[in-house]
Amino acid sequence: MQSGEVVELDVTGIAHGGVFVARHEGLVVFVPDALPGERIRARVTDVKKSFARAEALEVLDASPDRRAHVWAQADISVAPEGRPGGVDFGHIALPRQRALKAQVLREAFERFADTAIDVAVRGPEEVLGADHAAVRGTADGTHYRTRVSLHVDPEGRIGPYGARSHTVIPVDSHPLATPEIEEVALALRSAPEGRIDLVQPEDGRVRSIRRPARTGDRRRRFAPKPERAEPETVTERVGEREFLVDAGGFWQVHRAAAATLDRAVRDALGELSSDAWHLDLYGGVGLFAAALGDLAGHARITTVESESRATAHAEKNLEEFGAEAVTARVDRFLSRLSNQASMFDREMLTRGVTLLDPPRSGAGREVVEGIADLGSSRIAYVACDPVALARDVGYFRGAGYELQSIEAYDLFPNSHHVEAVAVLAR
Repeated sequence: MQSGEVVELDVTGIAHGGVFVARHEGLVVFVPDALPGERIRARVTDVKKSFARAEALEVLDASPDRRAHVWAQADISVAPEGRPGGVDFGHIALPRQRALKAQVLREAFERFADTAIDVAVRGPEEVLGADHAAVRGTADGTHYRTRVSLHVDPEGRIGPYGARSHTVIPVDSHPLATPEIEEVALALRSAPEGRIDLVQPEDGRVRSIRRPARTGDRRRRFAPKPERAEPETVTERVGEREFLVDAGGFWQVHRAAAATLDRAVRDALGELSSDAWHLDLYGGVGLFAAALGDLAGHARITTVESESRATAHAEKNLEEFGAEAVTARVDRFLSRLSNQASMFDREMLTRGVTLLDPPRSGAGREVVEGIADLGSSRIAYVACDPVALARDVGYFRGAGYELQSIEAYDLFPNSHHVEAVAVLAR
């Protein structure tokens, strides 16, 4: 097998990252845009010692779960270099998408946490109800994105990156975006090289945030819009509570994601002790700290976030709880707390819950061990990457915690991404 060769593959499984598994001439071959049980024609793109990568060109024997792609420009009938990214499950019927995500999660736990789990992946409509305002119009896995990033190349082309590339692909639709964001995205005609973030908060108005490429920076890191001294603050709502957040700051992408995860955390934890110290790590603007506050009454609550603007908003968003909002890297906060906590502090922490919502890379061994050293009675882990979650659950198990429950949610339909909420007990 060599790069550029066209081969026929029988697809047998799925791997993490939205790619599927086949074998050819003794090598494992990872290929996107396929389904287990299919026979496809594919072009080899990369060959290593023990595996190869390929791009799907044609379906020879289709799975009954294959459907017309939700984004026509990403369909297998389009040349691989012309397919936009971010919709790597768009060719799969929604129930099968969720079954595949559950399979990836189960296999990750078997491999990295040495733990068998029984988990189904549920959509927001199953958690909040099909008549919930944030769910209506999204039950088919489209029109849910309230945040979309487009890229502008040196020639002025505007669009998403191609699948697994940094090539800008001009498109004539954005089926995962809300209709309002799609309208704005398709109306864009010119912009400096860099990135354009389109954001639609609770008030419904779409904001366009230009991030021109920094000149002379080979990595093309993007700077905030230079003429705006201070980012615009917008309001998001979960239930009856409002949250201040920068327009360009972090908030969940799916219209129903914040409400779904808020419900998930509350259901998973239940009533918390008010005579305890609860921690919210990687806390953003305080979404989960507010849930802890409602569950624990007048307990001591600390939320930790490295981004100072988010911490400032968290302080305002959590005023009713008297919560402490700390701007710090989580690893440094934990180290400092471990060194400075009094016996009384530690006793309060052992009665409390530590909730963490780390980035896609997960918390990592150092942070896990720092959390375990504080001895919280339970850990609530909100995760957007199944392998990182399973790895960290393995670390927690090594530090004396065991998995108590896990639930999974489809908050990125038509992509391979899946959210999970795991609770561990000491």
